[in-house]
Amino acid sequence: MPRQELDVPPGSDPTPARRKRRSPEEIRTRVLEAASEVFETHGYGSATTAAIARRADVTEAQIFRYFESKAALFRAAIFEPLNAHFADFQARQQIVGEAGSFRDNAKSYITELQAFIATHSRMLMSLVVAEAYDRRATGGVERLDGLGDYFARGAAMMGQRMGDKADLARVAPEVMVRVSFAAVLGCALFGDWMFAESAVAPEQIHEGVIDFVIDGLNANAEAESGAGLPGADILFPRLS
Repeated sequence: MPRQELDVPPGSDPTPARRKRRSPEEIRTRVLEAASEVFETHGYGSATTAAIARRADVTEAQIFRYFESKAALFRAAIFEPLNAHFADFQARQQIVGEAGSFRDNAKSYITELQAFIATHSRMLMSLVVAEAYDRRATGGVERLDGLGDYFARGAAMMGQRMGDKADLARVAPEVMVRVSFAAVLGCALFGDWMFAESAVAPEQIHEGVIDFVIDGLNANAEAESGAGLPGADILFPRLS
């Protein structure tokens, strides 16, 4: 019995088209995009290189050709982009100058910070989870460009304002500047969870963060040597 030929349109090639060979740059980009999605969706602990490979349509061997470990892949897909976003945010805040009262400027800064955190919330949450599973994936949050310097500069400025009255400080400067920043970060990142059963309006939470931060910075008022709102230049250096 003669073999039945396939019904192929005239002028077409019945041979399946071979997939175009991908460049190393294309493969690396696909892996990073897939890794970002998988890490943000499943967290560092549950993400696997096998799942990332399937999403990127590559092999695990190809992943490890570019990244020596899952931790290295996380740094490239999550930590380094977040690092760049944060550095850019910090640079913009240092450049922009605004007129008006301290409270108005502080509210503007916190609003911008919360918007930044909301935009990059999945990356930030992935970073938090990765810290719990494998610190090698991040090397510590101080490695975020601008954040370590931000803390160091803020603590130094607070210590300078105190001068020889530093012993009167109720809270060490290096602790104060981190706690103030964490108050803004925590409410922005975990607000939906912390206020899930609350009838408090988002505007009230936003104002509460501002009041808490300003009052917190005033905890060392007796040790401050400057005038005005003590500690105002620590969390909001561009405003003082």
